[in-house]
Amino acid sequence: MIGTIVNTCTIVAGTLVGALLHRGIKEKYKNVLYNGLGLVSLAIGLNATVQNLPKSQYPVLFIVAIALGGIVGTWLDIDGWFRRMVAPPQPSPKGEGALADGLSTAILLYCIGPLSMLGPVISALQGDNTFLFTNATLDFVSSTIFASTYGLGMVLAAPVLFCWQGMFYLVAKISSEAVSDALMSELLIVGGLLITASGLSLLKLKDCKTLNLLPALLVPVLWFLAKALF
Repeated sequence: MIGTIVNTCTIVAGTLVGALLHRGIKEKYKNVLYNGLGLVSLAIGLNATVQNLPKSQYPVLFIVAIALGGIVGTWLDIDGWFRRMVAPPQPSPKGEGALADGLSTAILLYCIGPLSMLGPVISALQGDNTFLFTNATLDFVSSTIFASTYGLGMVLAAPVLFCWQGMFYLVAKISSEAVSDALMSELLIVGGLLITASGLSLLKLKDCKTLNLLPALLVPVLWFLAKALF
C-alpha cells in the first residue's frame, strides 16, 4: 500500500501548494506543465507497450481489445457522459458550484486511468510501485493546477483516490492466483496504449477520446476467464 499512500499524500501536498498560489498559475505556465504531462504520458505508455509485447502469448489480443473496447465505449458514450457530468449546467457569475465542478473533474482524472488502476494491482502482486510513484508525480502537478484554480477544497479528492486504489490492491491480494503474468502482460500492453492516447490528447495532437477506450481493459480479463472456464 506504500505506493497508494504516497500517491494520496502527493495530491494533498499538490493541493496545498496550489492553494498557496492564490492568484493562480499563469496560462503560459499551465500550458508548459500540460505539455510536460503529455510527453511523460507518451513515454510511459509506449514503454509499457513495447516492453510487454514480446511477452504476449496472444499477439493480436491487444488489437481486438482496442477495437472491441472502443466500439463498446463509444456505444456507451463514456466520453460524452464524462463531459456532461463535469460541465456546469449553467455558468454562475458568482462562481457557485465551482468547487464541485473541479472535484468531479479531478476525481475522474486521478482515478480513471491505467496508472491508477493497474498500479495497485502490480504493487500487490509484484511489490513494484513504479506505476504508482509515476502516477503520484503526475497527480502532484495536476493537483497543484486544480487547487490554484478551485482552492483548498480540492483536497477532498485525496481520500477518494485512496479508497479507489485500495480496492484494486485488496482485490489483487485476495485473488492473486487468478491474476497470471500472462494476463498482466496483456493488460500492460493495452494500458500502455491508453496512456499513450492520453498523452496525445494532453499535447492536443489528437483527441482519441481515451475514456471511450477504457472497456478495452476488460477484454483480456474476459478472454483469460473464458479460457479458464472452457
